[in-house]
Amino acid sequence: MKPGRQSVILDIITHQNIETQRKLQEALLERGVKSTQATLSRDIKDMRLVKELGANGIYYYTVSGKSEEDDAKQRLQKIVRESVVSYQTAMNILVIKTIPGLASAVCAAVDVMSIEGLVGTLAGDDTAFVAMKSLESCEKLFTELQSIIRGK
Repeated sequence: MKPGRQSVILDIITHQNIETQRKLQEALLERGVKSTQATLSRDIKDMRLVKELGANGIYYYTVSGKSEEDDAKQRLQKIVRESVVSYQTAMNILVIKTIPGLASAVCAAVDVMSIEGLVGTLAGDDTAFVAMKSLESCEKLFTELQSIIRGK
């Protein structure tokens, strides 16, 4: 039911200018889909719908340009910035020291960053090991980690 309703919502906002939840609710009803305001609000959040300014100066619902992967990547980069104490390379391995208990969170962050040359990660309590395919890919990750921690 939820995927079907969300599919109809996506079709509606793609083909119509919808300004409010009430108008969206009415458009759904016209297509035979009943929805409460609370359910519609959850759908909007789940689907990452946002309002963007139209050419006529009115805001309409649209799909956010920000993907779920980007959102997760930003949250995990924040974890890295706030938990890494130090880091250094050892040949093709990046050794990352963290606040106690957060090494696995850092490994999770590295795992979802789609890093070229990543072989794998291993976490202890306060130390994360990141194995890379080559010295060059390890140095590149080191540089990327520096920019993440500096917030650039």
